[in-house]
Amino acid sequence: MGPKNPINRKGFTLFEILIAMFIFAVVMSTIFTSYTGTFRIIGDTESRAEIYAMARIALARIQEDLESVHFQTAVTSESEKSQFLGENKEIEGRDADDLRFLSRAHLVFTEEDESPGIAEISYYIGEDEESDGLVLYRSDTPALGESPEQGTGGLVLCNGLFSVNVTYYDDDGEIHESWDSSKEEFNNGLPAMISILLQFADEKSPEKPHKFMMCVALPMAGGKHE
Repeated sequence: MGPKNPINRKGFTLFEILIAMFIFAVVMSTIFTSYTGTFRIIGDTESRAEIYAMARIALARIQEDLESVHFQTAVTSESEKSQFLGENKEIEGRDADDLRFLSRAHLVFTEEDESPGIAEISYYIGEDEESDGLVLYRSDTPALGESPEQGTGGLVLCNGLFSVNVTYYDDDGEIHESWDSSKEEFNNGLPAMISILLQFADEKSPEKPHKFMMCVALPMAGGKHE
């Protein structure tokens, strides 16, 4: 029996190895793309869920404060003249409206502050130091306490905002961008209804922020307060 033919030796050619490597690379690329796509979808879903939760909590808090609004028909001091003040403001060209009023929806945080009562509620907007977004603050000061300087002393209600717009409607349905209850042009009273629009920034689509809107009818509005 003669020597074995070298052509019959078992093994892989360079071409076969390259084909196997190519197939392996395609499979791994497909798996990696699938995983990264899944994680991206999960990340986007969690981000949106967080935004929806913040918007729901913020709007619910604002609604409760407004539905418990307190308005004194008899002004006894100069500081009480603007019992309901909504200012039309902007930060870098974006709506950043302020709102200040008296309400019975005072939140109790300490044992020394057990009795509910009238408080001055203030909502104001500040810039987020860690991003380009805006922050919505809420301050809650008992009526007998010393009020903080306007635009200070609040707790963060939500962040990541693109803008905050507040619109006021009088008894005739006319729209106002601001409101001052101490002025006769506002009937010396409260607006009949208020709409609040919160827009949250979307990093992936900056031109399409997430919008959340709520309208609240004030229970003490209607008629002239003297």
